[in-house]
Amino acid sequence: MQNINATSLRVLDNRLWILDQQALPQQKNWYRVTTVHELIDHVRTLRVRGAPLIGLTASLLLGLLAEQGMSRTELLSALAQLLAARPTAVNLMNNLARMGEALATADYSDAMGREALRLVEEDRALCEAIAGHGATLVSPGSRLLTHCNTGGLATAGIGTALGVIRRAHRQGKVKQVWVGETRPLLQGGRLTAWELGELSIPYTLICDSMAAGLMARGEVDAVWAGADRIAANGDVANKIGTYGLAVLAHYHGVPFYVAAPHTTHDAACADGDRIPIEQRDAGEVTGVSGGFGSCRWAPEDAEVYNPAFDVTPASLISAWVLDSGVITTGQVAAGVFRRPLVS
Repeated sequence: MQNINATSLRVLDNRLWILDQQALPQQKNWYRVTTVHELIDHVRTLRVRGAPLIGLTASLLLGLLAEQGMSRTELLSALAQLLAARPTAVNLMNNLARMGEALATADYSDAMGREALRLVEEDRALCEAIAGHGATLVSPGSRLLTHCNTGGLATAGIGTALGVIRRAHRQGKVKQVWVGETRPLLQGGRLTAWELGELSIPYTLICDSMAAGLMARGEVDAVWAGADRIAANGDVANKIGTYGLAVLAHYHGVPFYVAAPHTTHDAACADGDRIPIEQRDAGEVTGVSGGFGSCRWAPEDAEVYNPAFDVTPASLISAWVLDSGVITTGQVAAGVFRRPLVS
């Protein structure tokens, strides 16, 4: 397999490496991934995260295992195990469906590697297209609020919502980016802040509970979020806290945009109520851990509710920015998401 060098994903000399996003920004640790069980552990602990990146990493591992001589039966089992790793993000399912098609061919050992590389190149192109369409919605001098991490750490390319911000900044339109800290594991504070700093884009980190006050003072011109799944009615599952931001934006008259590739769309899922929501470990709420170590602040026996995602109703979304273009509320009402999308 040819080499790949992305922000948080590498293939070097037929070896797959992932950047440990748990350790950022204090440490840059690269782990080699050789087995399905290793990758599943990395995905569940959020060392590998971001809906597009999860799907791509799984596909690349399968492609490499096929090239290394793993049997069709073993690959089918590996594919099934990877499918169950994260229930909410649909990119994993969409990518593995294509890997399954490659596995069904006579020359699957070569076909799976080619398909995995094709998925990576497609993701990069999708990110560029999303950025181009989204930047047209950003006005000069904008103060933008973003949630979670949707940049190069979450994709093979420049990112989705953060890719839009990156492109708009390059065009001289971005005055300020408000970065919500974002549960779980403070991904906005650790990852998005780091990415924006690396890109020299001006940002200010805020606690998630501060967004309402900023909007009330007129200091937010638009909210940009990503998506882990877009249902057939336009409802969007995304990182926990996204729904609250959409409600706040609606109340304060602030545009709320969702940026995602068409691979995040699930026409078979009727609405947000049917999207499975992953529950995460209580320790992510009762304390914090990272490259610096661990700290607990809540009682050890505290009852904890810790969903990783919530669902934002389509009625609260101003527009969906996909690689195919900007989708309006009118198009959603007309059923654009009720059929499969193509890039």
